[in-house]
Order: sequence, then C-alpha cells, then structure tokens
Amino acid sequence: MSVLIIVFLSAIAALFSGVFNLGKYARYIGIAGLIIALYVSYLPEADFFLKYQSMYEYGPNTALFTKLTLVVTLLIFFLGGFSFSNHRSHQSELYALMLFALCGAIVLFGYQNLVTLFLGIEILSIPLYVLAGSSKTDLRSNEASVKYFLMGCFATGFLLFGIALIYGTAGSFDLYQIHQYAIEYPSNLMLIMGVIMMIAAMGFKVALAPFHMWSPDVYQGSPSLITTFMMSVVKIAGFYAFFRLMTIGFIGVYDQWFNILGVMVIITLLLANTMGLAQTNAKRMLAYSSVSHAGYVALIFYGLNSLSTYNLAFYLFVYALASVGVMLCLIWVEKLKRETSYTAFKGLAKTEPILAVVATVSLLSMAGVPLTAGFMGKFSLFTQAMDGAAFLVLVAILGSAVSIAYYLRLIMAMFFFKETTFKTSETSTLTYKIVSVFIIVVLIALGVYPDLFAMQFAA
Repeated sequence: MSVLIIVFLSAIAALFSGVFNLGKYARYIGIAGLIIALYVSYLPEADFFLKYQSMYEYGPNTALFTKLTLVVTLLIFFLGGFSFSNHRSHQSELYALMLFALCGAIVLFGYQNLVTLFLGIEILSIPLYVLAGSSKTDLRSNEASVKYFLMGCFATGFLLFGIALIYGTAGSFDLYQIHQYAIEYPSNLMLIMGVIMMIAAMGFKVALAPFHMWSPDVYQGSPSLITTFMMSVVKIAGFYAFFRLMTIGFIGVYDQWFNILGVMVIITLLLANTMGLAQTNAKRMLAYSSVSHAGYVALIFYGLNSLSTYNLAFYLFVYALASVGVMLCLIWVEKLKRETSYTAFKGLAKTEPILAVVATVSLLSMAGVPLTAGFMGKFSLFTQAMDGAAFLVLVAILGSAVSIAYYLRLIMAMFFFKETTFKTSETSTLTYKIVSVFIIVVLIALGVYPDLFAMQFAA
C-alpha cells in the first residue's frame, strides 16, 4: 500500500503543477514518483498497513505485478514529451490521469474483496474514459471516449449485478469465503449466474470476444500514447484481476465456467486474427492484435499449476514491452505523417533504423517467433494449457500462424521499399532511441535466457 500512496501523491502533485502554470514539469514529477515507487516496491510492506489485509493485501504476487506496471508506465512517461507536444495546455491533467489509472491497477493487484475489485476497476476506468477523448479537436477521439464510457457503464452493470448475486448466495464479499461457499455448494444457480455475469464484465475489461467490440474503435481513436497505456498497463491489471477472481473466488465452480471461457477464447482467437488480416491501418491492426493476445492469455485458466502466476506475469510483461516498442514507432510516424496506414511506414528503416528494428522485434515477439521473449511466453502458456485444453492450444497455434501475416505487412512496409517518404532531417529524439534499444535488448535477452525475469522481479 506504500506504493499506492506514493503513486497517488505523485498524481496529485502532477495535477497541481498545472494550477501553478508548471504543467511542463508534470511528466518529470510523474517519472520521479514512479522511480521512487519502484524502489519502495522492493522493500517489505510497513506493518501499519496490515490492518487492511481483509480488503487489500500486498503479497509477493501483488508486488510482482506492481513492479511490472511501474516499469511499463515509466517507459510510457519517457515517450510522453514528444507524443504530448501538442497538448501543452493540459499536460498536467493527462499525466495525472494516467497516474490515477495506475492507482486503480495497483488496487486490482491486491484486492481480497469484491468491493475492492469494483473500486479498483472504476479507479482504473474513469480516467481512461477522459484520456481516450483528450484530443479534443479529433472526432475519432471524441467517439472513442463516448463509446468507451457507454460500453464501460454497460460492463459495470454486469459486474455489480454479478456481485449482488454472489453476495446474496455466499453472504460475503471476501474472495476466500466465496471460495469456501463455492466448494460446498457448486450447483447453486444464483452463484453460477453471478459468476457468468462477472465473467462477462471482466471479459469486457480485457477485450475477450464477444465483449471486445469497443476496443478497435477506442484504440484507434484514442491518442496513441493513451492507446499504448491501454494495451500494456490496463491489459496487465485487467488480466491479473480476472485471474485472481477465477482462481481464488470461483475455483470451486471451475467445472461450471471453464467451457464458457473456452468458447470465448476460440471466438477471440479466430475473429481477432481474421479481422487483423483485413486491416489497412496499422493502429487498428494492433487493436485486433491486442484482442487476439487476450485469447492467448486466457489459456492461463487451463492446466493450472504452481507456475501459473509466474507464466501469466512473464507473458503480460513481454507483451506490454512489445506493445510499447511498436507503438513508439507508430507515435513517431503518426506525428510526421498525420496517419497510421501501412503506406505511412514505407521506407522507415532507411531514415530511422532503430525505430524500425524495435518495431520489428516487438512484432516478431508478439507473433511468438523463436529467440524473442514472446516465444517463451507463448511456449509456457501453451505447455501449461496442454494439460487441460489441448484443442484450445491448437486453435491458439493456428491464430499465431495467421498473425504472422499481418505483422509481416508492417515489417515489409518499413524495410522492403527502395524509396522512402521520410526526410533525413526528421530524426527521432534521443529518448525514443534509448527506450528502443532497451526494449530490443530486453525482448531478445528474455527470449534467450528467460530466467532473467525472475532474477529482476523476484520479491
């Protein structure tokens, strides 16, 4: 909880920097706060916060996922100077809202109670509704904000209805008491209905089909740095919250929901990868790619074992890094070309080889090509799921094969055109180059020696 307080105070400081006409320093305030929070995340939790364990527990798994999101958010903040250069009048609000959303993510990593789960989701979601529409003069951004808000309200209704049904049957909001009740009464109809409604609500949050319909339009319409935040930090938070809910609270009725989730995984993988092939816009393609990765990550619910949490953390982290890697390239191209179609990337490798390489390595990692971290992430998930859902693994492998096709279209645009539409005078910033090199090194290093992950992020 110490980390949560530090991030919250950083958000307040960033917000008030705008009040005193110091909004240009909001990003630096956020970066300083995130670095301090990352340092504190490696320290033992203060005894003072033990009294809140019934609602929020900062255990080893909470610490692990908190560290991952702090690192990813820090990288996103480094990219903000260039990305938000046309938002100088309200930069403090943008950075503050991202930090507030991060507070919601941290709450979701340690919730012990369905009330805390609801609070974490809303703290995470409400700032995002505003951030999605932060490009005030862009109609796509306005549409993204409205669509995200309306669909978010719809999902919240399902979540609250599910919580009400579960509380009405189990008589408690506590995950462990619900767990015990589910073991004793696995056939209770109201409990099962509550579980199904909460699966629908969480399916919306992580963009699992058929609850993914908001994500392509929202991801494409939002400012690209906000899209990066959604694809990485929000995905990590949503999936770990989903994982805790299903493996602690509802594991007693596993036989009642694993087939439902399996159907959602199949629809997600087939639909998202097929739609990814049909896209002509790189940003929208990455939106469907994000939906497909939700399908891969959902395999974590099958063949559960002692390494499941670690496998989930590894996959989500390398996917988040890859998302930042390809999106930083897209942000730079979008600034220069005012568009994100595949043609806008033609010949990029000739003028900005580092950006082209980080985008390529990131896309290959997303596709699960060997010697990248994405391959090790998919291998661990698929190996685990083979014990409980071999058919789903076959569908996932097929989906991965299809995804290579639309990732290669963007790679070919960057590398295989003789002429370039970029001017040699248009060079990326030093910060972007440093972040690019960092992501390339980490994705390859974790692909060759994945144990580095445990060495760096062990509690």
